[in-house]
Amino acid sequence: MYSEDLLETLEKKAKRLRRDVIVSIGVGVAGHIGGSNSSADIVTALYFYKMRHDPQNPEKPDRDRFLLSKGHAAILQYAALAESGYFPVEDLKHTKELGSYLQGHPDVRKTPGIEAGTGSLGQGLSIGLGMALGQKLDGLDRKTYVLLGDGECQEGQVWEAAMAASAFKADNLVAIVDKNGLQANGRIKDRMDEGSLSAKFMSFGWHVIEINGHDMKEILKALDEADKIKGAPTAIIASTVKGKGVSFAENMVGYHNGTLTEERYKQALTELAD
Repeated sequence: MYSEDLLETLEKKAKRLRRDVIVSIGVGVAGHIGGSNSSADIVTALYFYKMRHDPQNPEKPDRDRFLLSKGHAAILQYAALAESGYFPVEDLKHTKELGSYLQGHPDVRKTPGIEAGTGSLGQGLSIGLGMALGQKLDGLDRKTYVLLGDGECQEGQVWEAAMAASAFKADNLVAIVDKNGLQANGRIKDRMDEGSLSAKFMSFGWHVIEINGHDMKEILKALDEADKIKGAPTAIIASTVKGKGVSFAENMVGYHNGTLTEERYKQALTELAD
């Protein structure tokens, strides 16, 4: 169903986004490597395969929408936007500088392609639901995609939104959970064990798909499956590795928001070289 050329192109693009993440962080400034790199394959599939969007017209009314609910991973979205052509890739190295339009959390007022200011965790699914229902009211055959962290799913507002989305039969809403098992201060199961996220979403009336979040074919298949679901929202639970692609950061909670030395910076760029 998916050609090897397509899969290889998307996998290379995901690697490029991970490299852009490292460039955005630079040396000596803390940045969210872990959750950005764990989500890179998912975000690549959305921006370069699935979503209908126009870098030349970011506010085009009939676009698909993407909400990065876990807004601390903004550097990954910036990488995807830059590689899509919303703004120059060279600007990524100025992320978090004073006066830059690329800050530590997304700013809808300053950065083209951002749909909402996010990062106050737990709110993105509610915002996304509102957008999805707005699309329906406007008669648009478009989807809203919301990327959440598994740690974020400890927030009660996530489940209020999940209940409402099911009640309103928001079948144009797709929630994707980056399930990497780590949050800012440790393993999720040691902090607030969530049990089965799949079972929880199912209990709220969602169609649930479980995937390996680093298997591009599985990601594409899940996104395409979501297009066929009628009468219910879809939740894609994607098992991932925090810090994926950078050996010293993989599964290391210290790189949830870590600082790179010059040596580590060069090592990461080497490991992510084309």
